[in-house]
Amino acid sequence: MYRRIVKRFIDIIISLMILVLFCWLYLILAIMVRVKLGSPVLFKQDRPGYKGRVFKMYKFRTMSDKRDENGELLPDEERLGTFGKWLRSTSMDELPEFINILKGDMSFIGPRPLLVSYLPLYSAEQARRHDVRPGLTGYAQVHGRNSISWKEKFQLDVWYVDHISFITDLRIVLDTVRTVVKREGISQEGNATMEPFNGNN
Repeated sequence: MYRRIVKRFIDIIISLMILVLFCWLYLILAIMVRVKLGSPVLFKQDRPGYKGRVFKMYKFRTMSDKRDENGELLPDEERLGTFGKWLRSTSMDELPEFINILKGDMSFIGPRPLLVSYLPLYSAEQARRHDVRPGLTGYAQVHGRNSISWKEKFQLDVWYVDHISFITDLRIVLDTVRTVVKREGISQEGNATMEPFNGNN
């Protein structure tokens, strides 16, 4: 009952409330991103959702288009900058994902949607992370976020798939607040976020 009906109902209510009550914040952040990083303000990228179906995920842009003398984009870390790091550390860049939640592409709680290119690299067990809608936050995000290994992250994702409940989601929400306030696990050392997943071998 919770997994099939109540969870989606809660997603719709929460996303509507956030989008309406904090429209002023979205506007302020959009202006800041436009001034500091340029356009487009929103970063859009294909991500796999429920059952691996691809959707367009929205985030506030966090990196500039700075290039080297040959016209090639600089590494992510160099394009991130102070403002982009602040957006990520406070998770403000994730706010447009409430649009995805309202549309049904995502849920408030679930495994984070990763890159489409990772789909053929998962083991059968790891691919079970797509048996639920991806989330704005999730079990792996409050147990290490980007500071843990891919193997550990996927194990936590699958654990969540097998243990979805209202109590589990409530605990994740409370732990997410703590993680964001403390700004824990934002990135791996030497990476803007986390090193790419290259498979299990």
